[in-house]
Amino acid sequence: MTTVGLLRPEGHPEDDYRRIETLLGGDIRVDPVVYQGQGHGADPGRLTAGAERLRLAGADAVVWASASGSFAQGWDAARERARSLALAAGIPASSTAIGFAHAVRAVGATRVVVAGTRSEDLAGAARFLGAAGVEVVGEWRGAGRLPLPELVRAADDPRAEALLVPDTAVPTVAEVPEAEAAVGKPVLTGTLVTVWEGLRLAERHGAWADELGALFVRRGPRDVWEPGE
Repeated sequence: MTTVGLLRPEGHPEDDYRRIETLLGGDIRVDPVVYQGQGHGADPGRLTAGAERLRLAGADAVVWASASGSFAQGWDAARERARSLALAAGIPASSTAIGFAHAVRAVGATRVVVAGTRSEDLAGAARFLGAAGVEVVGEWRGAGRLPLPELVRAADDPRAEALLVPDTAVPTVAEVPEAEAAVGKPVLTGTLVTVWEGLRLAERHGAWADELGALFVRRGPRDVWEPGE
């Protein structure tokens, strides 16, 4: 059994994580600790305490499951936060934002579009990914909650090799296959990337499910890429 521990903001839906857990099979568990506070307002002490609780509960890795909060820190600060969590909890740690930097490369992309509903979140993601060596060729802001296939069709850019929808507060997993078919390229969403990053940290390379899109297609062992190396 491989367990991915999540530090999940209060109010974020859990359904996506349960769907991922089910589709990946019975030997992968997603275990959340919910904390009060949204985005970059998260108390570092609560995150550290949550990471320790997850370790005691048997987690193999912990991921801060907040796209807006982890992108807003910037690349260097996000890596330092992940190191601090790992040292405090005694298990590997990361964040949704760092996960996106890894996941983009994992699907063979270097140029992406970032889509969402908040301009400040899109700008933070673009700065973060740029610092990690990913070229953001477009930031698409929509109004209201569009179905994922419609959103990525509207956001797509011919220069982009993947589309990113980072918001971890929006359920997207059930729509990923249709969205990828609509644009013919990988679609990476916040909840998918968060769990994938935890599995990467836990060195669980054999987790795949066709229903979860390009990020979870069957692939052989590979060297893990680290931005900036």
